[in-house]
Amino acid sequence: MSILSKLNSPVMYLIVAVIIVFVAAVCLFFMIRAYRAGLAIGMDKTKMKRAITASATFAVLPSVGILLGVFALAGSLGTPLPWLRLSVIGALHYETAVAEAAAEAIGLEKLSASLMTPEAFSTIALLMTVCIMWGMLMCIILTKSYTKKLSNPGKNGKPSKFSGFGDSAMTAMFIGLVSAYIGSYIGSFVSADGLFSFSGEWLPIAVSVVAGAVMAIFIWLAEKKKAAWVENFSIAGSMIIAMAAAVVINGIAK
Repeated sequence: MSILSKLNSPVMYLIVAVIIVFVAAVCLFFMIRAYRAGLAIGMDKTKMKRAITASATFAVLPSVGILLGVFALAGSLGTPLPWLRLSVIGALHYETAVAEAAAEAIGLEKLSASLMTPEAFSTIALLMTVCIMWGMLMCIILTKSYTKKLSNPGKNGKPSKFSGFGDSAMTAMFIGLVSAYIGSYIGSFVSADGLFSFSGEWLPIAVSVVAGAVMAIFIWLAEKKKAAWVENFSIAGSMIIAMAAAVVINGIAK
């Protein structure tokens, strides 16, 4: 029995399904409570139903990017674990990055089912889980005090200095993440003696350029053309187009 067959076993699916059903039930519970609370304070029932429908509609395409992440990881980690991670608390950019980093750290040349072992899978799954749980724990400990700082105005009635911290921190994290990945591929073009080499991996760089250009178009449409709705599709759209570009570029190169 191969390692991938074990990772896709009925027992794994059952464990993951129980957790996801529980989380879905919690979401449904709070949705019902929120709807009833809206009725209690006199909100228009038609507008609330319209908001629910609009939210569900705009959630479909962005979730395509998550589904692509499940497909990308399923080939090496099986379907249940990526399904669980990306359905509950995981994030697409996080899961793939940590899985690849963990695979390299334990000596695998790449994240691949052919190289996967039970020990490697356990290490990767543990690292993916432990590294992301701190945000949840910090929310339990610090959210109340942080919310108070956000709600309290600063001097002269100006917004608190903490009001933009979340956006700045998220932007800094993404810049660091993108810089690390692109830098590693650019670095592969430099040989050990410091000379430029043509043996590096240029396809990831080309794909990142395409993804960045597509994202720039989405941002331009949202900000300049006042088409704010495209923001809901920007990540999924950039990923899909970049992946298609990777297939085309690789085919042309061959």
